[in-house]
Amino acid sequence: MDLLKVAACHAGEGRPYWFLDGLSIIRVSSEDSGGTLCLIEDRLPAGRSSPYHVHRHEDETFHVLEGELTFFSGTQRIHGSPGTTVFLPRNVPHGFRADTAAKVLILATPGGFDRFVVEAGEPAKELRIPDPTPPDYHKLTQIAARYGIEILGPLPE
Repeated sequence: MDLLKVAACHAGEGRPYWFLDGLSIIRVSSEDSGGTLCLIEDRLPAGRSSPYHVHRHEDETFHVLEGELTFFSGTQRIHGSPGTTVFLPRNVPHGFRADTAAKVLILATPGGFDRFVVEAGEPAKELRIPDPTPPDYHKLTQIAARYGIEILGPLPE
């Protein structure tokens, strides 16, 4: 049995990527945890939303640190403010929107989602939210499919 090493990521550390108009900082990677999980800190501008999507391989847990978000799943709308934790299981369509600038921790179990962020994003040149650019949904959908993520379309407002 391989023993895992302890992983630590202090303030100001992590691997930053510009991903879908947000700053995603990988705090614990799938490799760090032996595939058990990944933990990503997302910094989001107001109005940034994910596409409506389904994860086939991992569950996601969001913990709101700053700002206000709305989570969507079927007919459910969940308002998230600082201190709110939302569990979104695999195989359940969901998405979210930052109603204000926000900071959120995303725990994906098992790990693997961080690899999608790395491939679909780009290394951040600075620790800031990137300038907005229209997403290439065709490319995003192709990359997502390789990680067991199905893009369903825009959020069901």
